[in-house]
Amino acid sequence: MNTVKKVLFISYDGMTDPLGQSQVIPYLQGLSKAGYKIFLISCEKEQVYHQNKQFIQNLLDKSSISWIPLNYTKNPPVLSTLLDVIKMRRAAKKLHKAEGIDMVHTRAGVPALIGLWMKKTMGVKFLNDIREFYADSRVEGGMWDKKNMLYRTIYKFFAKQESEQVKQSDGIVCLTYAAEKIIKTWPEYKATIPLEVIPCSADLALFDYSKVDEKEQAALKAELNISPDDFVISYLGSIGGWYLTTEMLQFCKLLSKRIPAAKFLFISPHRHEEIKAIAAEYEIPANKVLVKKASRVQVPTLLSLSSYSIFFIKPCYSKQSSSPTKHGEIMAMGIPVITNGGVGDVEEIVKTTNSGIVINEFTDMVFEQAINEIENKKTYDAASIRQGAFKWYSLENAIEKYSRIYKAILG
Repeated sequence: MNTVKKVLFISYDGMTDPLGQSQVIPYLQGLSKAGYKIFLISCEKEQVYHQNKQFIQNLLDKSSISWIPLNYTKNPPVLSTLLDVIKMRRAAKKLHKAEGIDMVHTRAGVPALIGLWMKKTMGVKFLNDIREFYADSRVEGGMWDKKNMLYRTIYKFFAKQESEQVKQSDGIVCLTYAAEKIIKTWPEYKATIPLEVIPCSADLALFDYSKVDEKEQAALKAELNISPDDFVISYLGSIGGWYLTTEMLQFCKLLSKRIPAAKFLFISPHRHEEIKAIAAEYEIPANKVLVKKASRVQVPTLLSLSSYSIFFIKPCYSKQSSSPTKHGEIMAMGIPVITNGGVGDVEEIVKTTNSGIVINEFTDMVFEQAINEIENKKTYDAASIRQGAFKWYSLENAIEKYSRIYKAILG
């Protein structure tokens, strides 16, 4: 008799957060449809939880996903995380006792600690979803300073856990072919472990240039003071951390000297004053720097105002495991990018799909070469860029690959 397999997905991100809604729920909905009984433990931030709880609950109920929301603890640092680990363990243990979980599916970092613990103490199968090289990314992103003894100890703890998690995995997922290559060189990795490369998916139905409303576009142009002759370069998402705001504005300064009609549109949730301050340091006129906080449904129309979209990300070891969601969203809108290599598969994707310009050094000389291409009006085909988004970033492909690895582990 074929019994339905029960899978527990553990997330340290809340489902009421944007990330949970774009990068967790759609996958789980697809896997539920594929015939798995999905349970979901997540840590929710109080304010957004109260705002969005009902919406998320309805969404998950429709897909028969059983949701166990826990309260995310913010302070004090370190101890709050320990407290959350205890809460997640308790909830997982209680659920396993009641339901008999067949497999636990976790992403890197805190959730993987619980995944490994369940594998060792309860004998459930463990799918290790390595969406980032967690310990190294915390150091390289400046969150953990290894000069500080406490953070050095935490780094060593997580690095050791990550090694053990790979050893004990029944299956591994990573976001990029660059990460796959690296994982296969690790001594802990066994070639018999099924491994799938599944990049971050973009919502290709929402991000679709053919659906842009001209009235809405005109209203935004008026609000942002964009005239028909303006040449708009957009940036999508938060700034700071991995995103090299200073280098991007250094590029924008050189571009505006060569293309006087250039304007720079930052579609960003916060830190607007910081963007303007760095732009002022680079002597970019204030009227050329446009900043807009947008709801998710407004983003495609805002992107559609741009001729190019720019994102520079700190190239380092841990970023080889990274797949920026914004890249798929920009490609789905048929917009070429200006970006840098050394981050996941971004360079390969841009080059093979002829969808933008890749620079490999943040110097004026390299920037000028890229600006030459822009000035010479290098042509791009929006439809073929969008086709590239389907190849690399489609949700359907991702669900198919997840189903394949679920099947490999659970039979």
